[in-house]
Amino acid sequence: MTVRHRGALAAMAAGVAALTVATLVACGSRPAEDVGADEAAALASPTPAPSVTTGDAASVPVTTGELPAGTKVVPPVRLEIPTIDVTATVNAVGINERTNEFEVPPSVDQIGWYRYGPGLETDAGSVVVAGHVDSATQGKGAFYRLRELDEGDTLTATGSDGEARRYRVVAREEYDKTRIPLDRYFARDGKPRLTLITCGGPFDAKVRKYRDNIVVTAVPA
Repeated sequence: MTVRHRGALAAMAAGVAALTVATLVACGSRPAEDVGADEAAALASPTPAPSVTTGDAASVPVTTGELPAGTKVVPPVRLEIPTIDVTATVNAVGINERTNEFEVPPSVDQIGWYRYGPGLETDAGSVVVAGHVDSATQGKGAFYRLRELDEGDTLTATGSDGEARRYRVVAREEYDKTRIPLDRYFARDGKPRLTLITCGGPFDAKVRKYRDNIVVTAVPA
């Protein structure tokens, strides 16, 4: 994956690609340090699956190959994170045809599930959900406090089948948007996990973007 492709995640995680605003509210303090990075890395397959990109500037890798035959994909429709007071609707989203970037829902109180990856029924791979940190016009987003999650915190993702599945946080990491290992976090292989992404770090007023991404990894509890 090229630096150009990695850099496009900036708009994805903040929702800037799907929501054009004049400026953004300050994100707040950064995490003191990453936690659980080694455990998060161990969940991934040692040999990343091959991936392709859509268009010339896709923001995230779209893994080649099909999901297992006969598998009914169960999209998440609701996410609850008591520790940070989140109860949010989750919408299935893909890549914006105009920008070739992950299309986070325009309402900052809603979250997007990456429908090109696994659903909640999966026994392998990363289920990715991304949300806004904030907006100048709408205020704090659903993932405004995502950076506060720590190892051992729990969350619940409810699927379209009505089943509520509990997860336990094992890692919280912060990356410069040009350095985030997208193939790891959008993989269909490795151990099953839930990956939550938003923006973080210092805000650049000139380009109206945050420098970093906050990535939280959780495993079935």
